[in-house]
Amino acid sequence: MALNYLELPAGPEPPTIVNAVIEIPSGSSNKYEYDKTLNVFKLDRTLFSPVHYPGAYGFIPQTHAEDDDPLDILVLLDGPTFPGTLVEVRPVGVLEMRDEKGLDHKILGVPVSDPRKAEIMGLQDVPRHTLKEVDYFFHIYKDLEGKFADTYGWLDRMESYRIIEECMKRYESRAQS
Repeated sequence: MALNYLELPAGPEPPTIVNAVIEIPSGSSNKYEYDKTLNVFKLDRTLFSPVHYPGAYGFIPQTHAEDDDPLDILVLLDGPTFPGTLVEVRPVGVLEMRDEKGLDHKILGVPVSDPRKAEIMGLQDVPRHTLKEVDYFFHIYKDLEGKFADTYGWLDRMESYRIIEECMKRYESRAQS
């Protein structure tokens, strides 16, 4: 039987350490998505804009965000990954965003196992330019598709914890119904 990535635990110590299932490697302009029916990662589309993902992008399992998908997470990784990689992540903040589906938070985190990221505990520890790049990417990446996306700035680590917990509760309540 195939592994269902959505049923993996949210993390070893959520919300302070979460699991990120990577769908899109850093630097990719291909948008891969986990297909829960087939239990595979499939190419959803190539981005219409000449941009690439500024970090490894995926989701936190056993969460349910307001857009009816698992909660999104962008991981600041220096090395390559591939779809299906599981990374233990320390959330450091969250980008507030809306798209055509509504509210679409993007958790920002760093790998727990990366000694180069050991001192990144919050947004204040992330280079300002990196935060600007991530915000800009999510602000414009759907422009040439004619789809709506807008960003509203960064919220701190404690707010990312609150959102993760809220999405875990939403997942749990839907799983029980």
